Amino acid sequence: MLSYQQLKHHPRALRTFTGLDQAEFEKLLTHFAMAYHAYRYDQHVTKKSRKRRYGGGRKPRLDFMEDKLLFILMYFKVYPLQEVLAFLFDTSQGRVNEWIHHLSTVLKMALGKAPMLPERDPKNLEQTLALCVAVDCIIDGTERRIQRPQNAIEQQEKYSGKKKAHTVKNNLIIDLEEWFVRYRSRTVAGRMHDKRLCDEEGYTFPPGCVLLKDTGFQGFEPDHVCTYQPKKKPRGQELSPDDKAENKMISSIRILVEHVIAGVKRCRIVHDIFRNTKAQFDDLVMEIACGLHNLRATLRYAI
Repeated sequence: MLSYQQLKHHPRALRTFTGLDQAEFEKLLTHFAMAYHAYRYDQHVTKKSRKRRYGGGRKPRLDFMEDKLLFILMYFKVYPLQEVLAFLFDTSQGRVNEWIHHLSTVLKMALGKAPMLPERDPKNLEQTLALCVAVDCIIDGTERRIQRPQNAIEQQEKYSGKKKAHTVKNNLIIDLEEWFVRYRSRTVAGRMHDKRLCDEEGYTFPPGCVLLKDTGFQGFEPDHVCTYQPKKKPRGQELSPDDKAENKMISSIRILVEHVIAGVKRCRIVHDIFRNTKAQFDDLVMEIACGLHNLRATLRYAI
């Protein structure tokens, strides 16, 4: 059976399996253990429908806390089939499915305690950004491919003309100074335009904030915010040298958001075609992937 005790002596293998170094893993493990005990007490120990005392029945294969964390991090980072995880951790596919959904919730709770999760409520966005070291930020949308829905109406809603595939989408707001995902929108169908999602959620920013955006957000001009967007080439004309220089400067700064999104998508579960079908799980995994990126950014790139 695969275990943390085996992997911790092989740093490259540990990072490949989990996306974290040993120090990062053990820092997260502290919060994960507290979150797991709180989750277990709430969902199992005090459960009113229990027919026997907690701890009865068969014993779990993932007995140690570090192995539980290894299991769920490996699922997010590598995104293997459940049968593969069942073989590696010497259990059944059904038990793997059960652990995935339980431990995903625990991992989210742990990242929330850290705290590493992005803000979700647009009403709190202004307050969240006001607490940052700098109020310079970048907004961008990111899409994730999903399996082709069976329902014809859902197929049409989730078909992205940009990606030529069925996708779901989120808007991310990135802290330019700390490489942090400060805000993540709700998960919507890939057909929805980036700006329309902004308008529906009603983002507000601190006065004096600098916001960089791409042409997908053309027309999005929040109050008391200085926005920068590359200029489009007029039809049948060329951009002036000054406009080209300005576009180059904006793009050289905006590339940061692509690096952050790439960091989020180190988790193959938000990079590969999403296979899970449980309701709202596509939203949960994106939140956890952003939290794991924020954890790495905090520990690796802290000034």
